[in-house]
Amino acid sequence: MIIIPRWHMAKALLFLSLSLLALNCWSAPASDALTYWADNDERNNANIDHGEWQTVLSHNLVDQHPSGINRFDYGGISAADKQLLTSYLDHMQQLDPRAFNHSEQKAYWINLYNALTVNLIVTHYPVTSITKLGDSLFRFGPWDDKLVRINEQALSLNDIEHRILRPLFHDNRIHYAVNCASLGCPNLAKQAYTAEHLDRQLEQAAQDYVNHPRGVDVKNDVLWVSSIYTWYREDFGGNDKALIHHLVKYANAPLAERLARFQGKVKDHYDWALNQP
Repeated sequence: MIIIPRWHMAKALLFLSLSLLALNCWSAPASDALTYWADNDERNNANIDHGEWQTVLSHNLVDQHPSGINRFDYGGISAADKQLLTSYLDHMQQLDPRAFNHSEQKAYWINLYNALTVNLIVTHYPVTSITKLGDSLFRFGPWDDKLVRINEQALSLNDIEHRILRPLFHDNRIHYAVNCASLGCPNLAKQAYTAEHLDRQLEQAAQDYVNHPRGVDVKNDVLWVSSIYTWYREDFGGNDKALIHHLVKYANAPLAERLARFQGKVKDHYDWALNQP
């Protein structure tokens, strides 16, 4: 019989309790602009090259999975594609996004966020969930870890999403574009985001998520929505009526009809399991 010292048991129970508390109480950071990144040059029509990121996506993303959720083959990525991913991230850090126009900036930050997230999982694979990562013992995920340095400014994933993308671009469709490597998240897009096709890509991302059960699902008198709509409630109108109005805009005809006449309760859910094949 193995005897576990009481202090070991106490530490284990404390860790489990804090982990469960973080999982159940997690909420998104507030949108708080980093004004350093607010400048742009609308006279600049130059394009940022996302070709290396596109190659990584083309070789490793499964976009025809039976679940309807795109999967990334973190375990099967080749050494060559790992090198491409590293090269892409190095190149992005050498640019000053403020020198580009608004649309180029928006695509830049979205692609950078997604590539950083994929790189995190690839680096630590095998891992069952991104929530298992992070520099702090009791931290829920790696979102506050400083992962890149641009213009001598150290940035985390939370900085990119909540201090640049959300407050500086004011587009709730961004939530359908940034990917957290989880089954509950909107799809990691097969095509890298580009300024030229950005609006169409964001519209498609919104439609794909709203019309999948992990995004929106009406069951009897309960409207089940992704927790994204709860975490970022203010970005979708601040109340259930405004949220439903947003969802109807992207829902297919049968779902839109059910949403339009819905009078029940709204509840949320989310799956943090890794979006691997």
